[in-house]
Amino acid sequence: MADSSLLNELVDAFRCLPGVGARTAQRMSFHLLEHDRAAGLKLAAAMHEAIEKITHCQRCRTLTEHDLCRICDNAMRDESLLCIVENPSDVIALEQATDYKGFYFVLMGKLSPLDGIGPEQLGLDVLESRLEEGLVKELILATNPTIEGEVTAHYIHELAASHDVSATRIAHGVPVGGELDYVDSGTLSHAFDGRRAY
Repeated sequence: MADSSLLNELVDAFRCLPGVGARTAQRMSFHLLEHDRAAGLKLAAAMHEAIEKITHCQRCRTLTEHDLCRICDNAMRDESLLCIVENPSDVIALEQATDYKGFYFVLMGKLSPLDGIGPEQLGLDVLESRLEEGLVKELILATNPTIEGEVTAHYIHELAASHDVSATRIAHGVPVGGELDYVDSGTLSHAFDGRRAY
């Protein structure tokens, strides 16, 4: 690479993004410097403003620049339903793919004692306060089907049961358009165990 400490700093800055290695970071840097400096300035300004202004929703913990996100601020949504997800990106995915009209609670991770992530880091005390309000009738557990996601779902299921709140788990299984001989055994096992009447 060219001998420029500023260029090296730019490449290193791009490498903080997930999935961006040295070569990709270098290509991105050269593209902005050689072909689109205006886009680079726009990107830098947008990143600066977002980092300065975006925080967590006081009710569901997703990312927003307001005290309450647009979902929590919507009085038309069903307050008896609360969907538990790991990340803000999961909220966007569910909003785009489903007609779910309840509220969300974003854990910002999953239980992982080896990484020092316990119930306190996931805001489960805040979740328990919501359950104590008595408005939630069903918790929909939409954590990822990883070992940590399953442990997290089980922990939250127990928390819901202690407050007499029903807990359901989203189904996991064969993707639409998938062929059984290409699906891994864990996914097939979940799909088979979670079969329902046709």
